[in-house]
Amino acid sequence: MATVRKEIIKGKLDKSWLDDVPEDKVFWCHDGGVVKNLEELFNALRKMSGDTYHYHASRKKNDFSSWIRDVIGDAALAGELVKTATKTAAAHKVEMRLHSLQASF
Repeated sequence: MATVRKEIIKGKLDKSWLDDVPEDKVFWCHDGGVVKNLEELFNALRKMSGDTYHYHASRKKNDFSSWIRDVIGDAALAGELVKTATKTAAAHKVEMRLHSLQASF
């Protein structure tokens, strides 16, 4: 498990959340796609099939949320993704976070 950063605890945004993750921490989609950062996740969510989304996100698990929490380090966005039921809603949450990060840095 990733170490929780002070920025997360204090609720601050972290510029590193926009960066590519290390190669050994990329998100491998069920359909073979690879995601290295939040922008790529946003684009992947918009384009992926419903089957691929539901493979990774269900009532019992949410791989996107876990990856964002454990690898990216954004606990707030991870918490929001757990609440989403559709890939459209998930893409919207990621897009909103991207806009807030890009506007802050």
